[in-house]
Amino acid sequence: MNPIFDFLFGQYTEYETIDIVLEIIAVIFGFFSVWFSKQNNIWVYPTGMVSTAIFVYLLLKWGLLGDMMINAYYFTMSIYGWYVWTRKVDQTHFTPISMTTKKEKKLSVIIFTATLVFVYVVYKSFDKWNDWTAYADTITTAIFFVGMWLMAKRKIENWIYWIIGDIISVPLYFYKGLTFTSLQYLIFTFIAIFGYLAWKKYLSSSGVSEMALSK
Repeated sequence: MNPIFDFLFGQYTEYETIDIVLEIIAVIFGFFSVWFSKQNNIWVYPTGMVSTAIFVYLLLKWGLLGDMMINAYYFTMSIYGWYVWTRKVDQTHFTPISMTTKKEKKLSVIIFTATLVFVYVVYKSFDKWNDWTAYADTITTAIFFVGMWLMAKRKIENWIYWIIGDIISVPLYFYKGLTFTSLQYLIFTFIAIFGYLAWKKYLSSSGVSEMALSK
């Protein structure tokens, strides 16, 4: 068992105990956040903000700029999402789950492209564009930026972005030496799949037509 344990967690021998504890706490709150998102529960945002705030500190300390920017963006978008999810569209209804409109699809492409450019510029400025992980970071950052924006707007397509980004992040974070975070993204992948199915079921039961939402 020792070789397997060393393979999975050996890198933590170089970390400070407080940082390991903080990562575990951030992972736990991250689980809660994704689970609450699947349940369409507003607690997705306060729990997510705790997780992302911790990760911003840790990732900045470890020099992982792309990952740090993702979490800083999550934190900011959580404030926006909290507002949208609690905003009433009329006297009795809050912002509902829906599908993206054509305009939102175009905005998603713009956000994705702009994020690619932004992360590339940041990496070049800090001389971080020197490893294959920089390319992976740029792509996952763009994917997650769009996914978080769509989740804040309560669009079902956010889950598709999360699933793709999570799958890429599992081996990426393990390679970076963050085993707990890698395992977190593995579990996130399955939760995201079930989240998509749950939201899709909700849309079907509420009688929302794709045609009406594509205008």
